[in-house]
Amino acid sequence: MSIRSHQICERCIMDTSDPHIHFDNDGTCSHCKFFDESQAGSWQPNAEGKQAFEAIVSAIREENRFAAYDCIIGLSGGLDSAYLAYVARRQFGLRLLAVHVDGGWNSELAVRNIEGIVKTLDIELHTLVVDWEEMRDVQRAFLRAGLANQDVPQDHAFIAGLYGEAVKHGIRHVLSGGNFATESVLPTEWAYNAMDLRHLRAIHRRFGEHPLRNFPTVSFFQYYFWYPVVKRMTVLRPLNYLPYNRDDAIHVLERETGFQYYGGKHFESVFTKWQQLFYRPMKFGYDERRAYLSSLVLSGQMQRADALEEIRRPGYTDAELDAATEYVRNKLGFSAAEFADILAAPPGTFRDYPSNHHLFAMKDRLKHRLATMGIRLRRRS
Repeated sequence: MSIRSHQICERCIMDTSDPHIHFDNDGTCSHCKFFDESQAGSWQPNAEGKQAFEAIVSAIREENRFAAYDCIIGLSGGLDSAYLAYVARRQFGLRLLAVHVDGGWNSELAVRNIEGIVKTLDIELHTLVVDWEEMRDVQRAFLRAGLANQDVPQDHAFIAGLYGEAVKHGIRHVLSGGNFATESVLPTEWAYNAMDLRHLRAIHRRFGEHPLRNFPTVSFFQYYFWYPVVKRMTVLRPLNYLPYNRDDAIHVLERETGFQYYGGKHFESVFTKWQQLFYRPMKFGYDERRAYLSSLVLSGQMQRADALEEIRRPGYTDAELDAATEYVRNKLGFSAAEFADILAAPPGTFRDYPSNHHLFAMKDRLKHRLATMGIRLRRRS
């Protein structure tokens, strides 16, 4: 079996650490091509986008004029959701119910940031605490499986809890901080879909030790049919309709809410930070920062040379890494010997376990085809 030589994109900084990347004759990668093909249908950071979102807001307000809330928003404490809450509340006056799902890994800074946001913006906050013994058991199972996306348990519980609260309070409109400007690039191999309940259950059956009775879940059927069709829920990504610049958002939140940035995307979770900066690079050679920096380069928020300089910087000092690794090991209840064996074991892939990957892939292909057809139709009109 031939070993692929290293290559890095001439436009962004994605490289062959993504096993499925490919390059054209000019050295530009497939992620850049996807960005170019998708941005017209996914990203409107201009006056037309703002006008389109204002029309959506107007319809939501009219629909909910006798209700307690206009929308629900998941508030992790991270930059995207924090800035979205600010924009939705301050710029558009939406009445929000914020939901925070506590999976046991909040940094102290994340707690302070969430408190500052909801207090400053006068937003009602509901915090759902996941049963820690069950969360720990699922996370231990995923580490034993040796997979790249160790955030599946946290991310799945977060979305399931959020949707459950939406139904409980009769709220149809979910605001998501997901956005094209700062996260258009993320290889499937690095971060397999956290919403695959079949995959989560298969891994827990294989490696888990205790039954899951209270762990929040959402199935493929619920996610793509029950919630959107039966419950008529919509997921809105307002940051795709508006100019969204990472550094500007940080400055606004610092000034208005006392927000403090974590130094990286999703670092509000102690576990996620450890996974991104140590576990994935060490075990798989995947540095997730490379994808997020490439997204900033493609959206014009960062120069490629600056992204290359930043990716060379270590995320942890040696002392910080030792402390973070020991904290994760102790919190998850692994012995030093078992944890060392887990870290040293050969890397696995989500394909090693049952999943609904084929369904998600089919859905993504259909979505991309419809978006492309829409772009072509607009160009012809």
